[in-house]
Amino acid sequence: MQAPTTPALSFSLETVTVASLLTRFNEYFLIAVLIAVYFMLDGFDLGVGVLYPILGKNEEERAVLRRSIGPVWDGNEVWLLTAGGALFAAFPPAYATTFSGFYLAVMLVLFGLIVRAVSLEYRAHDNKWKTLWDWCFCIGSLLPALLFGVAVGCIYEGIPMTANGDYSGVPLLGLITPFTLLCGVMGLVLCIAQGISWECVKAPLGSDLYKRVEKLRPIWQLISIAVFIVLTIVALGMVQPQMHDALGVVRIILAVLVVALLLGAWAMGRQKKDLLAFILQCVAVFMFIMLFAASMFPNLVVAAPGSIGPTITAMSAASSDLTLAWMTGITCVGLPLVLLYHFLVYRAFRGRVNSSDLTY
Repeated sequence: MQAPTTPALSFSLETVTVASLLTRFNEYFLIAVLIAVYFMLDGFDLGVGVLYPILGKNEEERAVLRRSIGPVWDGNEVWLLTAGGALFAAFPPAYATTFSGFYLAVMLVLFGLIVRAVSLEYRAHDNKWKTLWDWCFCIGSLLPALLFGVAVGCIYEGIPMTANGDYSGVPLLGLITPFTLLCGVMGLVLCIAQGISWECVKAPLGSDLYKRVEKLRPIWQLISIAVFIVLTIVALGMVQPQMHDALGVVRIILAVLVVALLLGAWAMGRQKKDLLAFILQCVAVFMFIMLFAASMFPNLVVAAPGSIGPTITAMSAASSDLTLAWMTGITCVGLPLVLLYHFLVYRAFRGRVNSSDLTY
């Protein structure tokens, strides 16, 4: 008996010009870059939120944690919105399938992002319920950190789809498999390692908080390396995705870079070079997302084996060449402005948090 195969949308190279292929390639990896930058920038403040009740032992330490991410966390969300808008404009079928099929998971993520924002604001004006808002901030950070990884695992492993590209599985629970949970753990661990590394940069030197995060940093860095290795083995040995042969060398280089950067961050932390350790940790997250993109190309949403619907690819789901060209132009104009904004914000709030910065 022949094993079920994963259907895929076919397209004729004769009907697709070289320029169109390059445009689709550019937009595919542009969206990957936007997602990678989001995880790189927002990952550390999600990690701080996840460990907030554990790291903050008293009111002053909790104020330091809030102040360390307060000026930058909302700006980091811009990249998520931009990535979602770019996906909608460039590859509408992929956007429709993921956001409609994963709507319960998406709602939980949005709920978490909203709750963590509200909790930070309300806590500053409501001392009576500050413990409740602290836990809301923690839970609101935990949900996105975990569920983003689960969603990534789903589109990588494959989901059941109907002939018109709709998700045909069980809502929410159908997205949870051992592999997607492992992807969720990977995302959570990377966020926690980033958050701890960030606090090593921002916490006052010599404080109890600094000593605490300094001890936790190498532990979570090594955990992230271990989880990445396990995830790689499971992905190649059990999931066995269909990967483009032309990007084989690129994938190997990216995988080696992820491990090397995580080891470099661990080594810099041992030498108390906190800022460099944090930067290397962030770049490792960026490379991890790019490795995921290179492993999936040209697929956007993989159809599970036996699925009626086909795999959605960058070639079959792309918008018109005119739309993609406009997107590329807008990106060339807008991206430098967003990068300039981030540079100015991080420069203005550089340095460690001191007592004069705190509000309780």
